[in-house]
Amino acid sequence: MQVKICGITLIDDALVAVDAGADALGLIFYEGSPRGIDVEQAREIVSAVPPYTTVTALFVNPERSLVERVLKAVPISQIQFHGNESAQFCQGFGRPYVKSIAVSTDDEMRQVMREHSASRAFLFDTLVPGKHGGTGKTFDWTKIPMKNVGHRVLAGGLNAENVAEAIRIGGPDAVDVSSGVESSAGVKDHDLVRRFIAAAKQAGKEIT
Repeated sequence: MQVKICGITLIDDALVAVDAGADALGLIFYEGSPRGIDVEQAREIVSAVPPYTTVTALFVNPERSLVERVLKAVPISQIQFHGNESAQFCQGFGRPYVKSIAVSTDDEMRQVMREHSASRAFLFDTLVPGKHGGTGKTFDWTKIPMKNVGHRVLAGGLNAENVAEAIRIGGPDAVDVSSGVESSAGVKDHDLVRRFIAAAKQAGKEIT
C-alpha cells in the first residue's frame, strides 16, 4: 500500500513523512488552498528530502505558464491535476500525471477516466461543490470503480483512525492524506503522520 502525504509546507514535515515510510509527498501550487506554497518554498523542501522520494506537484486549473515555471525550477516527479483540465493539457508537460476525480456517479467517473486514459493513476476524492480537495470529508468508499480503471488512489477525509477501514472497503492501490494528519492547515502533526502511515501499510498487508 503506497502512501502520499499531501499539502507539505515545511521541511521538517517532509522529513518526518519520508522517515515514517511515505512513498510520495505532495506540494500544492494553488492560491486557493491554505496549504499552497511558492516555487522557492518547494525548492527548499525538495532539496532537503532523500533523492528517490517521489514529489508530486498539485495544480487546480492552472495556467500553462505556472506549471512550466514550477517544473523548470523544482525537480518534480509527477503532476496531479485537481480541476477540469483536459487530457491534452495534462499530457503536455513531459511528466506522468495523476487525475483527481470527485466521486459522483459511476458513469460520470468513467467518462473522466476514458478521457484521461493516459493518466498514471486516478485519485478519488470527496465531491464538495466549490472545493478541490482538502475538505476533510469522507465519501462512500464502495463507490470507487473497481474494474478496468488502472491504479486507484483513495483520498478525502482519511485519518489514522479510518484509513485501515477505507483500505479494506475500497481496496485502493494507494492512499492520500492532507488535513487528516494536521495540527493546523499546512502544518503536520508528526505523531498523526506516523500513525497514519503505519495503519495504511498494515492494512495493505492484510488485504494482499
